[in-house]
Amino acid sequence: MFEKIIQLNGREKGTISIVLVGVHGDEKCGVEALEKILPNLEIERGTVLFGYGNPRAIETNKRYTEVNLNRMFNRNEQFTTSEKESYEYGRAQFLKNYLNEAEALLDIHASSIPNSKAFAICEANAKEIVKFFPINLVVSGFDKVEPGGTDYYMNSIGKVGICLECGYMKDPQSIKIAEESVFAFLKARGHIKNNLIPQKQAYVRMFKKYFAKTDKFTLSKLFENFEVLKENQLIGIDGQEEVKTSKQSLILFAHKGTKVGDEVFLLGEEKESLV
Repeated sequence: MFEKIIQLNGREKGTISIVLVGVHGDEKCGVEALEKILPNLEIERGTVLFGYGNPRAIETNKRYTEVNLNRMFNRNEQFTTSEKESYEYGRAQFLKNYLNEAEALLDIHASSIPNSKAFAICEANAKEIVKFFPINLVVSGFDKVEPGGTDYYMNSIGKVGICLECGYMKDPQSIKIAEESVFAFLKARGHIKNNLIPQKQAYVRMFKKYFAKTDKFTLSKLFENFEVLKENQLIGIDGQEEVKTSKQSLILFAHKGTKVGDEVFLLGEEKESLV
């Protein structure tokens, strides 16, 4: 059911865009938003592709089946033999065919951390699109600290990649944010009439991603996304080692780690603009 890419064409020629949902199969807000949007959607100009990122993970309600699909868009030499044999790697190659066709991407996600706020992940090349999104926070720097996502891939081939985090995955509001953002994306891209006004938005740039060095990384506490940490504040214990901040920072996606190499948190800082 979720395998195929859906293509909608406008009456007039225009740009080509792609919307992905369910790249992580347990993040259902985008899937549910498309169920509401697609039956009655009419495109006026250009072409819009709609895709379900990880069909097997969506059907089993899991983040992924073998490996994280949203790390499979990196350079090929980055992957192990077992990763290249995974379902997710093959699915990434399939999706790349459509990403290569499009000029801009919106990839919809949600967080497993309660009370998470909605925000966009992008670089400066997306500013004229995300300014219309129903969010007040835009985060950059992911291409450098966390390469391998769909948005990273688009930026790496000279196109525009946007990842939208719609808040807590179990909050019904995340579906509404996903739905409104799909329409904002289509309007900003010229596929349907744009009657939106730009939002006032704040900016954060990520500068560090921490990977667990041992099989046991425990957080010093549960951190909310974008919680402010002081300089030299304890984040967690990695085996026997204390992990602290080097300067005042904002923490994002903080989780415990159970094996070496687990992604356990990111750090960022406020910026005046999307740079």
